[in-house]
Amino acid sequence: MALLVLFVGLSFGVGRAITWLPFGPDGGDARSLTADPHDHTHLYLGTANGWVYESRNSGKEWQRLARVGKRDDLVLDNIVVDADDSKHLLVGAWVLGSADGGLYVSHDGGLTWSSNAGMRGESIRSLAMSTAEPKVLVAGTLKGVYRSEDRGVSWKLISPAGSRELHEVESIAIDPTDSKIIYAGTWHLPWKTSDGGAHWQNIKQGVIDDSDVFSIIVDPKQPKVVFASACSGIYKSEDAGEKFQKVQGIPSTARRTRVLMQDPGHLDTVYAGTTEGLFRSDDAGKSWVRTTGPELIVNDVYVDPTDSNRVLIATDRGGVMASRDRGNSFDPANHGFSARQITSFVADAQRPSNVYVGVVNDKEWGGVFASDNGGLSWEQKSSGLGGRDVFSLGQASDGTIIAGTAHGIYRLTGAVWNRVGSKAGGEADPVVGTGRSDGKEAEAAGSVSTADGLPAAAVKKSATAGKHRAAGRAPKLVTVAQKRSAKSSDGLVLTDFDGSVSALAQAGDTVYAATSGGLLESGTAGESWKQVSSLKERDLVFVAAARGMLVAGGLHVVVESVDRGKTWSVVTLPATVTQVTAVAADGVGGVWVGGREGVFVSLDKGATWDTVRNVSIRDVNALYYDAASERLMITTGETSTMAYAVHVPDRSVKFWDTGWKLRFVRPVGDHLVAATLFDGVVVQPQMIDSKLIAQH
Repeated sequence: MALLVLFVGLSFGVGRAITWLPFGPDGGDARSLTADPHDHTHLYLGTANGWVYESRNSGKEWQRLARVGKRDDLVLDNIVVDADDSKHLLVGAWVLGSADGGLYVSHDGGLTWSSNAGMRGESIRSLAMSTAEPKVLVAGTLKGVYRSEDRGVSWKLISPAGSRELHEVESIAIDPTDSKIIYAGTWHLPWKTSDGGAHWQNIKQGVIDDSDVFSIIVDPKQPKVVFASACSGIYKSEDAGEKFQKVQGIPSTARRTRVLMQDPGHLDTVYAGTTEGLFRSDDAGKSWVRTTGPELIVNDVYVDPTDSNRVLIATDRGGVMASRDRGNSFDPANHGFSARQITSFVADAQRPSNVYVGVVNDKEWGGVFASDNGGLSWEQKSSGLGGRDVFSLGQASDGTIIAGTAHGIYRLTGAVWNRVGSKAGGEADPVVGTGRSDGKEAEAAGSVSTADGLPAAAVKKSATAGKHRAAGRAPKLVTVAQKRSAKSSDGLVLTDFDGSVSALAQAGDTVYAATSGGLLESGTAGESWKQVSSLKERDLVFVAAARGMLVAGGLHVVVESVDRGKTWSVVTLPATVTQVTAVAADGVGGVWVGGREGVFVSLDKGATWDTVRNVSIRDVNALYYDAASERLMITTGETSTMAYAVHVPDRSVKFWDTGWKLRFVRPVGDHLVAATLFDGVVVQPQMIDSKLIAQH
C-alpha cells in the first residue's frame, strides 16, 4: 500500500495521463527559489531544463508541476507569485547560447502554462513585481527593460529602443515605495529611472567600468540603501544609487556574485551567493564570512520570513540545500527533484534489482549512483572518481563493476572506485595505451567526437553563473603519449592511456572497452587491459556483445567478429545512414545499426539490410539487446517519447509512450526503466505489481 501511495503522489497535475514515473537520482542544477507570499512553506523551484517544481513543506520534499513551454532548454531564473492571487504565477525564461526565451503565465498554481504573446521569444533574464503596486511588473531582457501595468498581460519597452548601452539586462529591482523607480543591472553597468522609464541615468559612480551586474536589491524599509553585485565585487549605495562604494571581505576569486538576498526578519543580514560558495554579512555589508565550501555555485537564496535560521540555496549540480542555522551548515534538500544527465547503466547479473547509472556534468555531486530496488531510490557511489564524468558502465564475469570516464577506466572495489593501474585508494596512474612501437603513439590516440559532442550521450550545456560560463561542456580530450609495457602471447599489455572510454561490453570472461585509442580487452575483470591487436580502427564509440559475437564501431564504420575478437570483418553500412548513432549484436548473427534515418539489421556483413517493418523509427540514439527476452530495445532521442522493443525471432514490435525524451531503456527484472535526456531515471508504472519490487 505504501508504494501505491507513492505512485499516486507522483502524478502530474489535473487531467494529465500517468506516464513512466521519475525516481531520481535526486539533485542537479537548481536555478531559482520563490515563496508563495500567502504561505511561506509553499515554495517554487525553477530549473535549467524547463521544469517548475513545488514544495508544500518548506523544501523538505519537491514535486514536479509542469515543464514550461513543453521544452527542455528553458532556464527558469525568475518565478513571480502574484501578491494578490497565489494561483497567478509568471516565469521568465531564457535559453543558453541563444536570444530565445519568453514569459510564461499560469492561473492554476503552476499546473498549466501559456506563453505571453507580447513577450514571446524574448530572452528574459530578470523579472520583478512591485510591492507598492502588485499590478506593475518589470522584466529585463537582452533588448532592454519592459514594464507591465496590468499584472503581466501587456508589456511596453521602457528603455530606449536599440540602445547600445541599456540592453542585456541581467537584474531588476523596484523601489518598494514607488513603482516608477526602477534599477536595472546590465552586462556593462547599472542604470536607474525615477519616472517609469521616460528618462534613464547611468548610476556607475564608484563601480568599476564594464562590470556585469548580476543582482540588485533595495532595502524594503530604507529604500535609499541599494546593494548591487557584479563580476568586480559587491557594491553598496546609501543614496539611492547616486554613489556606490565597493564592499570588502569577499575574496576576489568569488566576485561573481549571482544573487544578493536580505533576511526579511533581520535586514542587516545580507547573503551573497557566489560562484565560490555562500557568504553572509550580519552588519549590512561591512564584514562577510563564507558559510559554505568554495565548491558551491549558488544561484539563488531563500530565507524563511518567519524563521531566520531556515535558509535554502539553489546550486549548480548540488540542487537545493537547506540550513537550520542561518547558513552555517547545509544538508541536501532534493527529495523529489532530479535533473541528472544519465549516460550509462548496468544491472548486476546476479541480482538484477541492484543497478548503477553514470552521470555527466555534476563533478563531485555526480559520477555513479546505485539502487538496490530497481531504480526507485538511489545512493551516490562515487568515492575515488574525483568528480569525473562517467561515460560507460559494465560488469565483469566475477561481478566487478567497471566505469569508463573521460580519463581512463575505474573498478569498484568495496565502496571505492580505483583507477586501473593505481594502488588501492590511490590516485590514478597511467594504465593503458595503443601498443604502437613506431614512435607515433600520440597520433594513435585521437579524441572521441560524436554528433552530440560526447560518446554515447547527448550532453546538454547547463546554465550557470552569469552569461560567460556553461557547465556541461564536453570535456576536452587531449592526446596522451602512450607507452608499451610488456608483451604477451596474444597482444600487448598496455600502459599510459588517458583517453575517453565510451562503451563497455562483456563476452564470457572478457570485457571490451571502446575508447579513443581503439578497442581494449580485459580477461582479468578489468585489472589489466590490452589492445585488441586484430582490430586497427581507432576512435571507437560503440561496442556490443551477444553469444560470442562482437560488434564495434565509430561514427562512420562498423566491424563485427564472430570468433570472440580473433578476427574482424568490416560491415558495409546502409547507403542511407549518414552517421552511426548506435550498434548492437542480437546473438543470432544480426548486426543492428541505428542512425538519424532509422534502425537497420543485416545478417550478411552489410551486403543487405532490413528495416523494422510496420513502424517508423527515426533519430535512433540507443540500441540494446536484451538476451533474456530476445528483444532489441530502441530509443529515439529528442524526436519522440517512444521506447520500442523488437522481438528478434519474429521481428514483431512492441512500443510504449513513456512521456519522456529518452537516452536509453533497459530491463530490470520483468519491467523497464529508462534514462531521460535531462531528468534522471523513469520507471514503468506497472512496476508496482512487479515481484521484483515487492521483495523490497
